[in-house]
Amino acid sequence: MNLRKKLFLSTTLALLTFTAAAANFGAVVDKTKLVEVADILAKPQSYLQQQVTVKGTVEAVCQKKGCWMQFAADANQPTFRIKVKDGDMVFPVSAKGKTAYASGKLDPIEMDLESTREYLAHKAQEQGEAFDPQSVTEAITLYQLVPVAVEISD
Repeated sequence: MNLRKKLFLSTTLALLTFTAAAANFGAVVDKTKLVEVADILAKPQSYLQQQVTVKGTVEAVCQKKGCWMQFAADANQPTFRIKVKDGDMVFPVSAKGKTAYASGKLDPIEMDLESTREYLAHKAQEQGEAFDPQSVTEAITLYQLVPVAVEISD
């Protein structure tokens, strides 16, 4: 085999290895603890003290530092975000539209009334819906998963 072919094959193998390794972040995803995002959002208090794994279609990725991914949710559900401390894992923007698994613990984010109104106004604007901030009279709590492992597949 000539040098050019050897170089091509070794470069191709390195790229394939890099691509496969780039799909996994942190530890190994524990798919035996798979819980539906809808179930978590319906009863979040039931999942606060345990490690869970969720599966979803990546709807958005942090454009600046790759520190979060947002899973697609039904129109009537709050956003479900996978969030790491900046630099712990860097999710690629190319993950958008792909299926991802994430294992970790649920983190509650308690919002005050003004933040709740701003969040819901933004969500309504994204969906092209009318929104009256005065119709919101109670603060909400959002939940995000802080992962120890993430797997992104095609």
